[in-house]
Amino acid sequence: MLLPLLFLMAAPVSPGPNDLDREVKRFLDVLEAARSHAADPIQEENAIYDGALPAMLRTLDPHSVFFNPAQFEQLQHMEQSEQKGFGTVVSVLPGRVIILQALPGTPSARAGLAPGDEILAVNNVALARLEFDQIIQFLGQARQHEADLIVRRPGSARLLGFTLKPQLMDSPSVEHAFMVTPSIGYIRVASFDPKTGNDIQKAIDSLGGAKLHGLVLDLRNNPGGVVEAALQTASLFLKPGQRILSVRGRRGQDKNVDVPNLATPYTFPLAVLVNEKTASAAEIVTGALQDHDRAVVIGVPTYGKGLVQSVYPLTGGTAMALTTAFYYTPSGRSIQHPLNDTQLLLSKSAPEYKTDSGRIVHGGGGIQPDIITEPPIPSQLHQVLEVSGVIPSFAIDYVERHKPDASFRVTGDTLDEFEVYASARGIQPSVAEWQSESDWLASRLNEEIQTQIGGVQKGDEVAVRRDPVVRTALDQLAKSAP
Repeated sequence: MLLPLLFLMAAPVSPGPNDLDREVKRFLDVLEAARSHAADPIQEENAIYDGALPAMLRTLDPHSVFFNPAQFEQLQHMEQSEQKGFGTVVSVLPGRVIILQALPGTPSARAGLAPGDEILAVNNVALARLEFDQIIQFLGQARQHEADLIVRRPGSARLLGFTLKPQLMDSPSVEHAFMVTPSIGYIRVASFDPKTGNDIQKAIDSLGGAKLHGLVLDLRNNPGGVVEAALQTASLFLKPGQRILSVRGRRGQDKNVDVPNLATPYTFPLAVLVNEKTASAAEIVTGALQDHDRAVVIGVPTYGKGLVQSVYPLTGGTAMALTTAFYYTPSGRSIQHPLNDTQLLLSKSAPEYKTDSGRIVHGGGGIQPDIITEPPIPSQLHQVLEVSGVIPSFAIDYVERHKPDASFRVTGDTLDEFEVYASARGIQPSVAEWQSESDWLASRLNEEIQTQIGGVQKGDEVAVRRDPVVRTALDQLAKSAP
């Protein structure tokens, strides 16, 4: 009798009208009993909006939620809101905020703020009194409205006052694009918005287009965004007709998305960098490139967010966000991590999948890299130097005194000068510690000094070349270079 019983348990049962009426009546009976006999009067709207309905959706998955009128209004406002700011790139340290760059044409640049300026107070709030997380939150709120700043400029004893009015800021999703070696390009994509696909193509062409010997596509910390942009991005590298993803839902929403027949993809070798914060649209791109053996994926397993959510407006100004389908890679892997304990148990015995060439890739949610490369664990000296803020402080002081140009490189004299500077501020590691960290320290100092000389972009290029995950990608691309 075991087999028929299992079959009966697995068979889907659709509740009939009588079943639904009976469950609704049960709920109303509970509500009426609570209203009549509870020790304190109940607020029926709160009981339903904040209790019954959210609790019901929580039984489905963690991502399906109910919005009461205030929450739905806030959601709509967030979707329509525009990003404002002052155009200042800052380094946030415990109790300190130092300006690294005032972007051209922004309120900060027009007001005269400059690299090296330290923001001491905003709207009469002293930043030195705030914790690190409080500073981040406070600055995010302050940039939405007119703000009064008190600034200390290096080499000047007089404090400066600035009043800045925020303006709409265009934050490109393609953050960096440069040649990491003479023949290999590097592009970092922070998110996927409607213009990202076109922006990536423009960035590739600016680096040499089809003449590149390889490209590092950095999707680390990319939370995703517009799925259409992910499809456009994948089509830049995959052959016409190749599958990008499949969408599967319970109510006939299944569909497959392939590369357009007129696509003209790039064919140079490709490495994709991912980490635990790579999610959603970024995972769609990564999974498609991996399944078709188009790119080597390097880093750590991705977040595992591959679901389709639809928002349904309801009566009374309320709404519901409901998971209606899931995204699958070309090999059939679900991008979404299991949503409940039962699915998690089943996923541990899920079958393996194969790429176009027959390589085995694993399901279970998220994208598993081809090469696992962990970010380096900072040493104690690294942590002390970073937390103290002594490196950017030294860079500001060094540039002010020496006036180096873009050809600057850290030398032994620079390291000796920094050692004296750090020692005067209570940082006095052993000679062995200085020597063991000399390569990292030279690169880190060069990064901050180049930031002061040429802006954040130049400093970031130094940091990228030091990154062990990028270096692994370059080694892999060198093996397949023409």
